[in-house]
Amino acid sequence: MVSALALLTLSPLWGTIAVLVWWQDGRSPFYTPRRVARGGGDFVMIKMRSMVVGAEKSGVSSTASDDTRITPVGRFIRRYKIDELMQLWNVLKGDMSIVGPRPNVRAWGVDLYTEEEKCLLSVQPGITDLSSIVFSDEGDILMGSANPDLDYNRLIRPWKSRLGLLYVDHQSLWLDLEIIWLTLVAVVSKARALAGVQRILERLNAAAELRRVCLRAAPLQPSPPPGDTQPAMSALGRAN
Repeated sequence: MVSALALLTLSPLWGTIAVLVWWQDGRSPFYTPRRVARGGGDFVMIKMRSMVVGAEKSGVSSTASDDTRITPVGRFIRRYKIDELMQLWNVLKGDMSIVGPRPNVRAWGVDLYTEEEKCLLSVQPGITDLSSIVFSDEGDILMGSANPDLDYNRLIRPWKSRLGLLYVDHQSLWLDLEIIWLTLVAVVSKARALAGVQRILERLNAAAELRRVCLRAAPLQPSPPPGDTQPAMSALGRAN
């Protein structure tokens, strides 16, 4: 009901953006990549297209802000997360929830999950979650990277997975409402949103290191994901 109402209310916005995306190159304004669903299967996720047609053929899953595949209109809609609005259709279909761990790809994504991280697949993926607020500047973090996928897995994935696992352990309607509110706040003030995330982490007794990283007061450092060790991450780098 919420997703249907939101789709109807926001139809003037996403309808206008769809026309603008189509106008720049005459191709479909929608992007339909495959993502890993709850339980480990696949589903087709719907997004507003922010990159050139065929961008996925480059084999790079992670996207930096300076990625040349991003179109002019795409830069705008990515900045304000408008490209994610169409995932309300996935919520309506039952593929996703409004709140939940962000859906991941297989290559350079779920295929690298540790046993502990596989618990993220026990709930439906969502449009937003705590990591969507903390790492809303993911593209900027990866800017200038020679290998965005590798740097994503070393810098962002460890903390994104920990936040997702924390949600899985403490999910509730109240927590969902808090995350939705902070997602909206983050559009206006990232600092206020991060302060709200800190209050949630403290209430849920999150590890001190996770709370520190989520302050985003210092540059991210390479870290192992949940259930892994530093040697394993080094092996990932060597394999690359």
